[in-house]
Amino acid sequence: MNVLLTRMLSKADPSQVPGLSRFFKTGPGQYGEGDKFLGIKVPVTRAVVKECWRSVSFQDLEECITSLYHEVRLAALLALVEVFSHAGKRPPIKSGVTERAQGVTKEQCVEFYLSHTAWINNWDLVDLSCYPLLGQWLLDKEDRSLLYDLARNGRTIWEQRIGIVSTMTFIRNGQLTDTFRIADILLHHPHDLIHKAVGWLLREAGKRDKAALEAWLQGTPDQVGGDGVGTRGDAPVMPGPDRASQMPRTMLRYAIERFPEEERGRYLLEKSR
Repeated sequence: MNVLLTRMLSKADPSQVPGLSRFFKTGPGQYGEGDKFLGIKVPVTRAVVKECWRSVSFQDLEECITSLYHEVRLAALLALVEVFSHAGKRPPIKSGVTERAQGVTKEQCVEFYLSHTAWINNWDLVDLSCYPLLGQWLLDKEDRSLLYDLARNGRTIWEQRIGIVSTMTFIRNGQLTDTFRIADILLHHPHDLIHKAVGWLLREAGKRDKAALEAWLQGTPDQVGGDGVGTRGDAPVMPGPDRASQMPRTMLRYAIERFPEEERGRYLLEKSR
């Protein structure tokens, strides 16, 4: 029995479905068009995953991640993150719990994730899974070209969003260069959800190093890997002059959100000229 799927289906709350459907833009022509909901809030999903993740197999995750229901796909991703995070660790002793996740490797989790990106098809599914899994996997690796390829050549905006949001783990470990480089790739992207994601990650980078973000906004080559060319297996990313005036307004607004009011006003005024 797929305990994760069974527990999630038992938590369905039809009264919540209309609100969630509106929030995740499932109407005709919207980015989440056609998605189906059970009416389960994220804290409830997290509680189910905490209870069940040790008992899931890849077959169970396959069944869940390909579900028509948004919350079941999220549960699969959150469970996968738990399996990944605990891979290689000695499992805790729990009476009556089948440790089906025991023996799974981190690499297997990454391979599963990358082979199922077609089902990671909304911003919350991306944002709650990619950086604790892909970002963490790549943190100690020299070659991070996977993220550059997703940002450049992703088949959907969700794959492209994975490319930038995965760098959150690098930022939290004081590594900002990849965020700036991938932001260059997505600087002129047409979709609002990419503008917001890039601006968000730039803001987080700026919280670590405001001077680095300012230099990137102003087009200083030193903030793109020293010579402006990527060195981690990615194709070259050349810095452009005065990115702040080139980038979409939403992206800029998110990026400078933590700047003092006077500085924000100056950047936005220059953008409007």
